[in-house]
Amino acid sequence: MGRNKALLLLGGRPLIAHVLSTLTGLCQEIIIVTNDPAPYAVLPARLVSDIYPGRGALGGIHAGLSASRTELTLVVACDMPFLNPTLLRYLVSLAPGHDAVVPRLGDQFEPLHAVYARRCLPPMERLLAQGPQRVITFYEQIHLRVVEEEEIRRLDPELRSFINVNTPEEWTNAQRLWESL
Repeated sequence: MGRNKALLLLGGRPLIAHVLSTLTGLCQEIIIVTNDPAPYAVLPARLVSDIYPGRGALGGIHAGLSASRTELTLVVACDMPFLNPTLLRYLVSLAPGHDAVVPRLGDQFEPLHAVYARRCLPPMERLLAQGPQRVITFYEQIHLRVVEEEEIRRLDPELRSFINVNTPEEWTNAQRLWESL
């Protein structure tokens, strides 16, 4: 996008404010992983920085999971304004007995809309020590519960929870959807 997606205004509020609004009441604490805390200082969340800077999404998930005070951590991206609280609760309900619960749409995992247990930290750290890695690389090292698209659609038929903003076109589509709701 060429700019900070979290701060794009949708309905007069930054995208991240929509995310925080959905998470409030679902989570015991909210953590924002950022290496630039100033824009988020006024938000009701704890701010933490990457432990492994420059390691992408896996590094961010690791930092949040490391900072978390709970055994399970719900991880979502900052640019998902249409999160479905019922779906998020469902993902958390599936977590007992698993190291991670990750949705998969078609053949694509959604690692930034998932639940991770603290037990994921050691395999993450082994990979992060080697350099940047794709998040899904460590999935083969853990007890993973995959939530397939058919199962997800029972709670989120249009898969709105997974709408994020990575391109100007996606941003335009998100704005149109917001206006139609």
